[in-house]
Amino acid sequence: MKTSDFFFELPENLIAQYPPAERGKSRLMVLDRLTGKREHRVAEEFPAVLAGRFGGPGRVLLVFNNSRVRKARLPGRSAATGAAAEFLLVNRVDSLSWRTLVEKSKRKKPGSRYVFSGGVEAEIVDAETAGSGYSENPGFRCLRFDAPIDDDWLDNYGHVPLPPYITRPDEVSDSERYQTVYADRNAASALGPGASAAAPTAGLHFTERMLTELAAAGIETAFVTLHVGLGTFLPVRGENIEDHLMHEEVYSIGEDAAGKINAAKAGGKKIIAVGTTSVRTLESAWGSAGIRAGEGTTSIFIYPGYRFRAVDGLFTNFHTPGSTLLMLVSAFAGRELILESYAEAIRESYRFFSYGDAMLIC
Repeated sequence: MKTSDFFFELPENLIAQYPPAERGKSRLMVLDRLTGKREHRVAEEFPAVLAGRFGGPGRVLLVFNNSRVRKARLPGRSAATGAAAEFLLVNRVDSLSWRTLVEKSKRKKPGSRYVFSGGVEAEIVDAETAGSGYSENPGFRCLRFDAPIDDDWLDNYGHVPLPPYITRPDEVSDSERYQTVYADRNAASALGPGASAAAPTAGLHFTERMLTELAAAGIETAFVTLHVGLGTFLPVRGENIEDHLMHEEVYSIGEDAAGKINAAKAGGKKIIAVGTTSVRTLESAWGSAGIRAGEGTTSIFIYPGYRFRAVDGLFTNFHTPGSTLLMLVSAFAGRELILESYAEAIRESYRFFSYGDAMLIC
């Protein structure tokens, strides 16, 4: 299958540069993947949409990704020349070293030193230190700091890692709006860092009131953790999608969440994943006896032809052309139906990508 099969033309003015004035006020397209019927609603109506679609209480389990976004964008300057450089901290390699993405990486050789806020300095080290996948992605550089930095330091000196299609600097409000209301600062893992380098953006639509309404409607919820990294947002560069290699991301599923999910499956409930990261977590952790509790890493790449085992529905945003995320939703609902639905969203002036509108596919 060709990467070009997943491209579409999107007017630039439909790329959301800011979230809606109030969380929950985004538009919601409801897509029936069996009939192809589409309905236009508002995100805050999601609890009522579920209740109307699936009947009384006890029929649905929603699964959320509760990973927290760290302030992973780190501006600095070359110690030698004073030239500005910005690094995106993707994940921690050891107590001092971080795997990063950086523009014009070929100019940033091992031994180059950089100065950051608070007097912190770091040096680019050899490729091998960055771990697997470094050589396949020339934008990687491994940055070794002179002293450990943690999320408290990043809260003071880092910036919100808004994606590159948001063409403005981050603002104070992004610290709250580019974070889900249920993000868990303690959702760490022994296998990796306790935060994400990008938001699980489907969750940005949910408010505390919506969560309360879901509970009142008898709609059960469970929380899993996948720390978003390169596996989620690196583009597909090859002509054939089968040649694309996903990078590993760390996930964790607690005993309570696994118990809820397995009981829901056994009881015939619909499992609806909130976000593609929740889908990838559930599908990665599915075994012969259902969902396995515990920690793991996943490099699962879901594209058309994949047979879903854990997930019956998906609440998600509208994704970038040619991305692995668009390929995942196409696997779930069919490429032609998804592209038809995206075309309708464009005609209806839906807002796209991280701060944009939402889609429920079930």
